[in-house]
Amino acid sequence: MTAMKEIKVGLIGFGTVGTGLAEVLLSQRERLAKRTGMSIRLAAIADRSADAMPERFSSIPLTKDGMELIDNPELDIIVELIGGIEPAKTLVMRAIAAGKHVVTANKALLSQEGADIFAAAAKQGVEVGFEASVGGGIPVIKALKEGLVANRILSIMGIMNGTANYILTRMTDEGVPFAEVLKEAQKLGFAEADPTYDIEGIDTAHKLAILMTIAYGMPVTHKQITTEGIAQIEPMDIELAREFGCRIKLLAISRNHGDHVEARVHPTMVPQHHLLASVNGAFNAIHFQGDTVGNVLLYGLGAGMIPTGSAVAADVVDIARNIASGSVGRVPALSYLPGQMRPRRITPMGELYGPYYFRCTVLDQPGVLALVAGILAKHEISIESVIQKGRKEIGVVPLVVVTHSARESAVRAALDEIGQLDCVTGPVVKIRILEEE
Repeated sequence: MTAMKEIKVGLIGFGTVGTGLAEVLLSQRERLAKRTGMSIRLAAIADRSADAMPERFSSIPLTKDGMELIDNPELDIIVELIGGIEPAKTLVMRAIAAGKHVVTANKALLSQEGADIFAAAAKQGVEVGFEASVGGGIPVIKALKEGLVANRILSIMGIMNGTANYILTRMTDEGVPFAEVLKEAQKLGFAEADPTYDIEGIDTAHKLAILMTIAYGMPVTHKQITTEGIAQIEPMDIELAREFGCRIKLLAISRNHGDHVEARVHPTMVPQHHLLASVNGAFNAIHFQGDTVGNVLLYGLGAGMIPTGSAVAADVVDIARNIASGSVGRVPALSYLPGQMRPRRITPMGELYGPYYFRCTVLDQPGVLALVAGILAKHEISIESVIQKGRKEIGVVPLVVVTHSARESAVRAALDEIGQLDCVTGPVVKIRILEEE
């Protein structure tokens, strides 16, 4: 009987996701052997802060130095799960230089430094797997790279951050203010101690940059994506969205216009009948529109130890199969062949059109609405509806306006002018409304 081929994996970073990967490889060992004909074994772990492994992993050698794994000639695949840019990039680049295949869940690293990493991997003839970088346990990268390979991707839209979606869901369903929900989310472990990347939309922008790079065959970094967060959303905005038949979601949106593509992350009022409006809690959903397949929606847990560990394990298995069959590099890391990647213009936000919601607090006196309407008319912005709520405090009232489709640059100029009026007593809150194609 021919001995079963063994693929040895080295893991750098034994945090939440690293533990999840270890659990998946252990619990699914027999199933993976039946499906691959190989033994896929976690053979070494590096973690700066771990002094000992849990009992079920105690037989796995542990070190604090990731370079020990990279220098180990017996390891076939290095999994990087420490996050951040450095030392993650150095470790990944050294692993590639050593001829080792790499798997990572590090969306910040790939969205910022991916060009260097993928170029080095292509030159060295090794693979980089990154399924877990977008959507947690949802197989979104594989679907885009392989399942939709025969499509021109026309648009990408989705809820890609479970923390922000959890906060907005609680605010919507229970009317709890943002700061209070955030504090509870941190206590429950849904939000980090420093939640900036989640609530400011930066984490979502990292993920959108990765998806755009694959979908359009163009290099994109998160810095090219217009990004706005959810911290300014108040319960009043949530309630008014409901009155307009919408729910507020933090959306990543990209539309492919051929010679230019949209790239933006911001709070959006989503009509309640839209599929994304019903994605609640910590769940993610990513929608693609292809020119041949039409509409595709992928939904599931976008984070968590075991779901994300499952996605990392899928990359490990893919690479193991390619090693065994001598087909490393069969699918280009970014779907397009490296020589076919082409830059394209990112559509300036000011050129985009769509309907808008805005809310401001104004003095409760005659003529205010006429002033606001006059400024909007001057900038060729048409009003669809106006709501003036009861007083929040003596002498001032919230004024809410929903516009018809208008140019973003005109809306910005109008709101800047409105914000300078003596009768406006606070900042103007602006939320875009999803206009379905």
